[in-house]
Amino acid sequence: MTGEHQTLALLMFSGFVAVTLGITTWVSRRRHGSAEEFYAGGRLFSPMENGFAIAGDYMSAASFLGVTGLIALYGYDGMLYVVGFLVAWLVVLFLVAELVRNCGRFTLADVVAARMSERPVRIAAGTSSVTVSVLYLVAQMVGAGSLVALLLGRTSGAAQAWAVVGVGALMVIYVSLGGMRATTWIQIVKAVLLLSGTIALTVLVLLRFHGDVDRLLLTAADRSGHGRAFLAPGLKYGGNWTARLDFISLGIALVLGTGGLPHILSRFYTVPTARAARRSAVWSIGLIGGFYLMTIVLGFGAAAVVGTDAVRGSNAAGNTAVPLLALDLGGGVGSTGGTVLFAVVAAVAFATILAVVAGITLASSASVAHDLYASLRRSRGTALSEVAVARWAAVGIGVVAIALGLLARDLNVAFLVGLAFAVAASANLPVLLYSLFWRGFTTRGAVWAVYGGLIPALGLVLLSPVVSGSPTSLFPDVDFQYFPLQNPGIVSIPLGFLAGWLGTITSDEVADEAGYAETEVRSLTGAGAV
Repeated sequence: MTGEHQTLALLMFSGFVAVTLGITTWVSRRRHGSAEEFYAGGRLFSPMENGFAIAGDYMSAASFLGVTGLIALYGYDGMLYVVGFLVAWLVVLFLVAELVRNCGRFTLADVVAARMSERPVRIAAGTSSVTVSVLYLVAQMVGAGSLVALLLGRTSGAAQAWAVVGVGALMVIYVSLGGMRATTWIQIVKAVLLLSGTIALTVLVLLRFHGDVDRLLLTAADRSGHGRAFLAPGLKYGGNWTARLDFISLGIALVLGTGGLPHILSRFYTVPTARAARRSAVWSIGLIGGFYLMTIVLGFGAAAVVGTDAVRGSNAAGNTAVPLLALDLGGGVGSTGGTVLFAVVAAVAFATILAVVAGITLASSASVAHDLYASLRRSRGTALSEVAVARWAAVGIGVVAIALGLLARDLNVAFLVGLAFAVAASANLPVLLYSLFWRGFTTRGAVWAVYGGLIPALGLVLLSPVVSGSPTSLFPDVDFQYFPLQNPGIVSIPLGFLAGWLGTITSDEVADEAGYAETEVRSLTGAGAV
């Protein structure tokens, strides 16, 4: 990139960072020493505000950078992520949003522990939530690294490494100082910026092809190097049984995973009532749906305007397709329009990453403090409050996410999020659904459901081509690949449900009928909800 690109984009980066830090500083002046204020923002947000915040939390670097990159590289097969991310919200709306808001206070474990033995359930659910959050954070770190490396015109690891470290430091500041209130407003600002930028790019792509979608698709197919196969299934997930099973596995993980994401579930606690939670979900579906429809245009637009080879040449995983598209649409390298549009898109993408990592870090630090710390502390132990522990946890989680982000910087961000969705669907969703809908569910069943999905999911990823055994693996020089699929969902999700069922039927514990009745009434009516 030229010096103009670098200067303007860096100025816009700095402007957004200054605005968000200003929001955080302003919010930090308010008293948020209470857990309700820090974790849930005082439950004062309206359905529209929370809907925008949920959309801002959900429309991550995986969506803006990774999904469009996959469509630019693989055409039709890349659209699986669009379908999966969007359809998943129907599961959230009908099975999760209102019930979770009625039954819990701050975290997923609140819902499960309501009628179980609290300590083992909170430890299990807290461990799972932190694991999912860290995996999701890694994807955002990788996106930040790819973006800044493109901005600086360098493919060396140094630029990416500094970007990852910088994003990690900022997310710790946001969470530690501002809590949920600052995080929510950052996400609202980011959602507006992202939707505005996406609409502008979509309009420019369609104007380039005079509104002729057929011409757009045919041009993308011609410039992809794959011809009409680019517009048909099977380019990435076809050919052999392994690829087809990977397709099914990824689809299941995407559709079911959203209902188990800690940072999405925690957003439903920021509104005052269950009705507001449901309306928040409706708002978010509208915003997210419109956004994902536009990413299809941007993905094929990048293939048609920039060319698949150029996208792959800039970043092998396709993470820089949208910034390159913006540069070309604005007039190309060296033009004023190209410089401005590239800078705007790069700044929006960076804003996307910062907002999402803040939400994920807050959710995971809440799990550490509210679930793990609160369960493990002794009566004569440390006097630190949960909020103080949450702030320190944000630092620790930031360090871990930075380290893993540096390790995985060459992987596609949407693919990395697919792994996080698989772990969330395997470990969190089974225990959540059993707790809400199975009268006979027990503590052993809850613990087994979490670990029975979490351990196989992580184990299969470690033994998959993602980690070793292929040139694109994290460790290409070694080979301990024994599981052929890249996404473990098709195996680990059923195992999570099966483990929960086995744990319950083999338990000597008598199910808490009164506790279930109370949970059922509360979940359906909101009576007694906090």
